[in-house]
Amino acid sequence: MEDPADPVPRDRRPGRAAASNAAGRFERHVRTSFDDGWDRDEELPPLRTEVTEERPRRVLTRNESPDVPFDRSLNPYRGCEHGCIYCFARPTHAFLGLSPGLDFETRLIARPQAPEVLARELAARGYEPAVLAIGTSTDPYQPIERDRRIMRRVLRVLSDHGHPVAITTKGTLIERDLDLLAPMAARGLVHVGLSVTTLDAGVGRAMEPRVPSPARRLLAIRRLAEAGVPVRVQVAPVVPALTDHEIEAILAAAAEAGARAASMIVLRLPREVAGLFREWLAERFPARAARVMGRVRELHGGRDYDPEWSRRMTGQGEWARLLAARFDLACRRLGLARSLPPLRTDLFRVPRDPDPQLALL
Repeated sequence: MEDPADPVPRDRRPGRAAASNAAGRFERHVRTSFDDGWDRDEELPPLRTEVTEERPRRVLTRNESPDVPFDRSLNPYRGCEHGCIYCFARPTHAFLGLSPGLDFETRLIARPQAPEVLARELAARGYEPAVLAIGTSTDPYQPIERDRRIMRRVLRVLSDHGHPVAITTKGTLIERDLDLLAPMAARGLVHVGLSVTTLDAGVGRAMEPRVPSPARRLLAIRRLAEAGVPVRVQVAPVVPALTDHEIEAILAAAAEAGARAASMIVLRLPREVAGLFREWLAERFPARAARVMGRVRELHGGRDYDPEWSRRMTGQGEWARLLAARFDLACRRLGLARSLPPLRTDLFRVPRDPDPQLALL
């Protein structure tokens, strides 16, 4: 295991989950702090969110993973201010020369031309429509979307093209776009998966520091459902020995709010996420740390993470089977389906005249 990075003082990282900011795995040099004997009186300021812009040539990402139900995805942002400590997408920041730690939460990249690039890709000769997944890596409704409105403009493009989309989010900002989502849902063009990891506001604030509270996310499920938007509650990730006892309660609360379906993914800790999660446990839940990581290794064949397609999201062994049985039993009792009805692809068309207001939405 790599030596952990020096922790950043807590007063410099309010509202952040990661405790350190180790250099990415592709960097030639590693940063470390040391006492050079010179005392400093000044205090360093708290870390602030910085946003730079990227001009992508393409925004549709293709995949052939056998354990995900989509073959194309789009992410309006790189990095995520929600700052969930367990986020499996953290290691992608290393490809940008940034740290999967605090950089992932504080040094974000916006893609303001994503809607226009998407429109070009959809208009390409030979394009075949299929469900587009948004939010599979970073949340499209993270806080910076409030002002940048990239996701809203992406939705406008998809609506104009009659293109199906499945959205994954923890952000209640999605309610802002109900004027677009409700008509798309009426045409069979949109599903929403909204993640609820815990009903304990304290655990949620520690684990997902800039995500709306569990109660507020349940209200978002209700408002989406009342607007006719099909919603699946995602109990993801299940953190063994920390949140696994809440599976039934989360499903019941989501079903009462109007969720039609449910899914579950166990905690997975790829690459740098394992070290970051261990640091977080030691700082936030030291008394439970050994038990949590023991259960994690039990779920992943004695390792922090098993990347095998068939096991990485479900886990393996008796503990994984018990979690799955509890989840299945609760879903049957509550009338929650395992998936939402299929979205339509037969409405896809390329508009003759692009909407001149696209850039203003």
